[in-house]
Amino acid sequence: MPAATGGRAVPGWALGFAPAPGHDGGVEGENLGTALRRWRDRLSPADVGLPARVRRRAAGLRREELADLAGLSVDYVVRLEQGRATNPSAQVVATLARALQLSTVERDHAYRLAGLLPPADGVVSHLVPAGVQRVLARLGDFPVGVFGADWTLLTWNPAWTALIGDPSGLSPGRRNLIRAVFSPEGGDLARWPVRNADAGLPAALVADLRSALVDYPRDAGLVALTEELTRTSPEFARLCREGTVGRHVSSRKTIEHPDVGDVTCDCDVLTVPGSDVRLVVYTVAAGSVDAEKLEFLRVTRGQGGPGGGPSGAEPSTPAPVPPATS
Repeated sequence: MPAATGGRAVPGWALGFAPAPGHDGGVEGENLGTALRRWRDRLSPADVGLPARVRRRAAGLRREELADLAGLSVDYVVRLEQGRATNPSAQVVATLARALQLSTVERDHAYRLAGLLPPADGVVSHLVPAGVQRVLARLGDFPVGVFGADWTLLTWNPAWTALIGDPSGLSPGRRNLIRAVFSPEGGDLARWPVRNADAGLPAALVADLRSALVDYPRDAGLVALTEELTRTSPEFARLCREGTVGRHVSSRKTIEHPDVGDVTCDCDVLTVPGSDVRLVVYTVAAGSVDAEKLEFLRVTRGQGGPGGGPSGAEPSTPAPVPPATS
């Protein structure tokens, strides 16, 4: 049964396990360590997309599995559960909440047990931090796109325009990578064909959307995107039902450019600490044929400015990225 949030229905897979109405998801007198163990024990490997092992002494996730899902060391997870690590950061609590598939109420309870204020239930921010803007300006030789937590393209540099095509005429909805990947019509985020060697990209995007829905359950745009793709994309619906967990990895992509033919690049997804934004960076080996093609495109086509202003708002026309300051 979908959980009601802000008048809209969020699929149960997005919010994980929902406690009874009015309950904070906790047990009287428990601390963060006991809560983590309780939440870990109720999950099976299949719940988080891990292969089931025949011989398991106890039900639930192992500490090693939770640590791997959350990107933490096993020792740190052990110390948290034993109460020897008493001041986890908000980022650590957030990653654990996502790995454990906590509901919003349970996530907030985890923050309070850690002595932290729960995050405000707002909407996905489309603000681009000033530091990210400066990084974008510094990486002028390589195509870079900055995406929000909902995988909407917020801003980009001229090299991105040269290689991928100019997205400035697209609405924010049409600049969404998740929609571009799963939409039956295909997306127009890239203006020419891109051959993707990353078979795990769809699962990674669904995992990202699940995390965003946990963090922003009242974001109407996220809920609408989920409902739309669940209805129109069998692959998206299947990945959601299976609770698939994916991660972004370095991949090779080939852009079939109308001016220079195929350009093969390494593609990496970089996260920004303390922010929801992600940088997608295309690079090529120095001195390669692909580097020559990219430089030719950057010189001849890379005249379009990036989208999104310094504040991250969605302007009607692209605003330039401010120059880096010393």
